[in-house]
Amino acid sequence: MKNNQSALMDAVFKNLTRAFAFLVFALLGAIMVSLVYGSRESIAEYGLSFLWTNNWDPVQNIYGAMVPIVGTLLTSVIALAIAVPVSFGIAMFLTELSPVWLRRPLGTAIEMLAAIPSIIYGMWGLFVFVPLFQQYIQPPIIDLFEGVPILGDIFAGPPFGIGVFTAGLILSIMVMPFITAVMRDVFEVVPAMLKESAYGLGATTWEVVWRVVLPYTKNGVIGGIMLGLGRALGETMAVTFVIGNAFNLPNSIFAPSNSIASALANEFNEAGGMQKSALLELGLILFLITTVVLAFSKLLLLRLRKSEGTTH
Repeated sequence: MKNNQSALMDAVFKNLTRAFAFLVFALLGAIMVSLVYGSRESIAEYGLSFLWTNNWDPVQNIYGAMVPIVGTLLTSVIALAIAVPVSFGIAMFLTELSPVWLRRPLGTAIEMLAAIPSIIYGMWGLFVFVPLFQQYIQPPIIDLFEGVPILGDIFAGPPFGIGVFTAGLILSIMVMPFITAVMRDVFEVVPAMLKESAYGLGATTWEVVWRVVLPYTKNGVIGGIMLGLGRALGETMAVTFVIGNAFNLPNSIFAPSNSIASALANEFNEAGGMQKSALLELGLILFLITTVVLAFSKLLLLRLRKSEGTTH
């Protein structure tokens, strides 16, 4: 009797967990279908040209996704370019260089940054950082690179304070705790014997991290970076406050622009007809971008696992 009851419970538990697993796919499918259905008018009207059209004019009912896509990708790249090196340095300090008494309070302080709501980051960025950046930081940078080939164009423009770079910088502060926490956790699981052996052979701290810790934890490090990228791609309120919300292709990283999330936040409440359909298509594009990024990260992790155990 007990065996039959145990077999029944096992079967119920197995089918229940399987149903939960398929529920995830069902939710993703439902989101995909609802976005496609809601944007059907825009898809039928503009087709693939929606992706590279940079006009967004509700008055004339002309819409294109080029500006929000470029703004989303630029701010995310800037955020990762700033956050990844800083997060790596913090994680390395916490695991290899920090005094024991400082590790817990410093780690807690970093994790508390992740608990701050995004709207607080946006308000701080707009009312505190933007005026300081506009007055004291942006003008010297523009003057420094003025006339320099390529860099002069990248760091050009009037010092508005708000813009693509400001949004990327605020995003980097937001994603830094996530990347740092993952890197710190994976660095801590490296067997002490491996690091002590490297130190015993005369390796420096940097050599131990570069040749022992990183090869051992590369999967976790890539996963942490992808987690930060996913957060940066979909962030809404902080970006809305500081990106400038201008439907213009940025001619420099200091220029105001727009992102998919900020466009949805600003216009969706009052949108109707073709405009609402175009905004839903923007949401569909963001969904697909995130899916492609996650798929690429999975493929990268699979390739890394195949070469696991090799160091250079």
